[in-house]
Amino acid sequence: MSQFFSSKYNRLTPYTPGEQPKDQQYVKLNTNESPYPPSPKAIAAAEKAAASLQLYSDPECRDLVQKAADVFGVASDEILFTNGSDEILNFAFMAFCDKEHPAIFPDITYGFYPVFAALNNVPFAEMPLNDDFTIRVSDYVNCGKTVFIANPNAPTGIALPLADIRAIVESNPNNVVIVDEAYVDFGAESAVSLIHQYPNLLVTQTFSKSRSMAGARLGVGFACSDLIRDLNTVKYSTNPYNVNRMTMAAGIGALEDAEYFTNNCQQIMKTREWTTEKLINLGFSVIPSSANFVFAKHKKVGGKEIYTKLKERGILVRYFDKEKLRDYNRITIGDPKQMETLISTLSNLLEEVI
Repeated sequence: MSQFFSSKYNRLTPYTPGEQPKDQQYVKLNTNESPYPPSPKAIAAAEKAAASLQLYSDPECRDLVQKAADVFGVASDEILFTNGSDEILNFAFMAFCDKEHPAIFPDITYGFYPVFAALNNVPFAEMPLNDDFTIRVSDYVNCGKTVFIANPNAPTGIALPLADIRAIVESNPNNVVIVDEAYVDFGAESAVSLIHQYPNLLVTQTFSKSRSMAGARLGVGFACSDLIRDLNTVKYSTNPYNVNRMTMAAGIGALEDAEYFTNNCQQIMKTREWTTEKLINLGFSVIPSSANFVFAKHKKVGGKEIYTKLKERGILVRYFDKEKLRDYNRITIGDPKQMETLISTLSNLLEEVI
């Protein structure tokens, strides 16, 4: 880093995104993208919006907000759209955390949480998961901190039932609870319906996964109007035009195509179950997943070796070099052909090394 870099950030360890290599064509199963393109309605809407890119986008995202209000059954002042869900998560650290309101989240979860905490000088506690990688709900009940829960969690894919989310929110009335539902559409139960009961609940979602818009960068938050007003104060103090015209239009198109959305989610879940069965037959232990990925380890071959040998063969999966995770790989669920390629390659690979 340069001599000009502020000392307040000189110990910051940034988030490490999944690999995006360009050296060859890969079967890309490492960043939890959808294997399917966006809805044709989303594509057509984005193309039409491109003709007006000389104009600023609507900072209030009014048309998109109204469409989302209709789809999700909430009021328009209970919604905030952002540049990916990472932005609204960062806004939440900025708005609802400080030295009097420290953050708390699992030690194994989305890797951006500790980065956002450090970036915003927020004290935080990381709570260990149970041995089976489930979240210990009692750690968050009556904790008196700003809670961040990814549900389903990453990289495990395990989801908490809504009753556990309710218990955490109810027991911390003086702190905001943020439920990050990036993967909720693949088999988990959303907490959006609870925002009308609890003024301290913020639920975030993304269009990156289930609506095939990772490259468009569109996130959304649902909360009571007071919390949304708080978040808007942060937004309008940083980047009022945070959602561009094409992304906004694509978001509306995606929300209008419920059939396409539902079919894609169902196909991914079906492929996930097929993949899980095949992995188990190859000697893997697979954690039951409610996400568009599986978290698996082999009983004889280490996670790093599998990751490396798959990459050599043109398949990317995600490996985490962290003590509790080193035996595992996170495998995004692609289309059936991609997963057949994965299983065939793994079968040959394991025959060679065992």
